[in-house]
Amino acid sequence: MNFELNEEQQQIKASVREFAESEIKPHVMEWDEAQRLPEELRPKLAELGLMGVIFPEEYGGAGMGYIEYATIIEELARVDGSIGLSVAAHNSLCSNHIYMFGTEEQKQKYLVPLAQGESFGAWGLTESGAGSDASGTRTNAVRSNGGWLVNGSKNFITHAISCNTLVAVAVTDRERGNKGISAFIFDKTMEGFRGDKKENKLGMRASETASVVFEDCYVPDENRLGDVGEGFTQSMKILDGGRISIAALSVGIAQGAFEAAVRYAKERQQFGHPIAEFQAIQFKLADMATQIEAARLLTLQAATMKDAGVKLTKQSAMAKLYASEVAVRVAEESIQIHGGYGYTKDYPAEKYWRDAKLCTIGEGTSEIQRLVIAKQLLKA
Repeated sequence: MNFELNEEQQQIKASVREFAESEIKPHVMEWDEAQRLPEELRPKLAELGLMGVIFPEEYGGAGMGYIEYATIIEELARVDGSIGLSVAAHNSLCSNHIYMFGTEEQKQKYLVPLAQGESFGAWGLTESGAGSDASGTRTNAVRSNGGWLVNGSKNFITHAISCNTLVAVAVTDRERGNKGISAFIFDKTMEGFRGDKKENKLGMRASETASVVFEDCYVPDENRLGDVGEGFTQSMKILDGGRISIAALSVGIAQGAFEAAVRYAKERQQFGHPIAEFQAIQFKLADMATQIEAARLLTLQAATMKDAGVKLTKQSAMAKLYASEVAVRVAEESIQIHGGYGYTKDYPAEKYWRDAKLCTIGEGTSEIQRLVIAKQLLKA
């Protein structure tokens, strides 16, 4: 396979890089310290088509594929992982769930404003007792007056407070296990639905993470996504694509950390020479660059398969696993190359490391990825 970007894709990459450098980079630490999701950035992202990257133009999207999408997320994360994460969660989780499994009416009502950036999306799967084991969902939905009464909560939800639209799953028939979980579209105007505790996080601090609470929240049946009992299966399919997002996010963070290390190594003088001239540093940089390139190729392979519409569970899990762990290693080596300065907020290395760690946890831990990969291997 040839994963070289074509001319149009290279133009998209350059455009997003220019945007990230001019509109995001000057504010990275300001937003991080304030733990503030920059709402003023959203219209600018929408203008570039980044709020609906993977959706057809008929639904307000940019009509791009997953190769372009992975490239965009990488370029955003190269400057700020928080912004890359928010764009990824909005596109590949909430909006994509509606695109893949929603009715035409649901797409027109919810997907169009999401893709145009007029609405902000969140996706709710994780709960306090249902993390890696998503089948342990406790939030329940009971039939009531032509709809459903939902009670429960979701944890670690990106955009839980600031979202307008949330796609979340709830148990509709506990006796059926995974086949008794259904998916619903929630609107912030619904009574009994609210964002709750905001998490004080290690990294990705400009991307809001909080809890969602449902207290006798009435959801009309027209807001159910797909058939009753399909919610868990739908979610697993959504995660196949979502893992490409996290892989691309990881590659971007790693690339940013690597570039910071190269800059510093060329500038920092010790024993009368730039430390970039020392073999110990050169070997670190060589290993970092090689691992990043391998992670990028795995990510582009998964993106190519997604665009082709073929099964990619194994490949997306491999890309997510490898790229996320590379991001952590590269970011840590970047700190090491910076020495004491890498441990301070005066240099970007420490933030790349803080941001990178989420990638080995979110949308399935490294341990879960290994289980997914092994399961696919043993099917043969």
